Amino acid sequence: GDNARAPYGTRTDDEVRTFSTEAIDALVERDVKAIVVACNTSSAVAIGDLRRRYALPILGVIRPGAVTAALTTRNRRVGVIATPATIRSHAYFAAIKDENPAVEVYEHATPALVPMVESGQLSGPEVEATVAEALAPLLGARDAAGEFVFPLPPSARIDTLILGCTHYPLLAPTIRQILGPRVTLVDSAKQTAAEVRGLLMGTELLSQHRTTPRYRFFVTDESAQFNAIGQRFLGHVIGSVERVNGHR
Repeated sequence: GDNARAPYGTRTDDEVRTFSTEAIDALVERDVKAIVVACNTSSAVAIGDLRRRYALPILGVIRPGAVTAALTTRNRRVGVIATPATIRSHAYFAAIKDENPAVEVYEHATPALVPMVESGQLSGPEVEATVAEALAPLLGARDAAGEFVFPLPPSARIDTLILGCTHYPLLAPTIRQILGPRVTLVDSAKQTAAEVRGLLMGTELLSQHRTTPRYRFFVTDESAQFNAIGQRFLGHVIGSVERVNGHR
């Protein structure tokens, strides 16, 4: 976790490429057999450079999410919420169109959501108001009471929404509440994990040992906040965290 320089979503493309390269250099030094770039911004902006730099398998999270959304949508209208850098790259747009050119893709940057998750704000009236404002361009305008005054007609509404940032799934209950049951949320994590397994099996790198896995966590800044946020993501207490120098 490059917590010394996060979030990446408001950085320039050159910064994202540089920081991503430095982070993966630190992992390659530890003789890993494959790497998942679990940051949507880094996947969107830097994945090509990273794959050209390293000889080992490197997977991003953009294509797994795009494939899932293209297969999930019923009316061929998919929304994407993500950081400014991810939206600027149009990586999700391109990946979805590769899967099905007939799908209409509506991309929208929602930078206000990441700081809320980082600070532990995951529910409550303030969170609901911020999420509703962030989603409004995909749904229609709201009045002072929070009701849609010019809602998009059913035929023009998205029926699938990609949560295009690692942080956003933690806000999924609030997002579902605002969007309603007819919109399916897509989090690429599950499909990415399946792709990792398939890749390791196909390259005969999948471990056959039924031993308990050992986890190691590396950060570039103080670990206290990383521990708290990581526990929310993983659902269990994070053990020791090692600090590394993220700047080369």
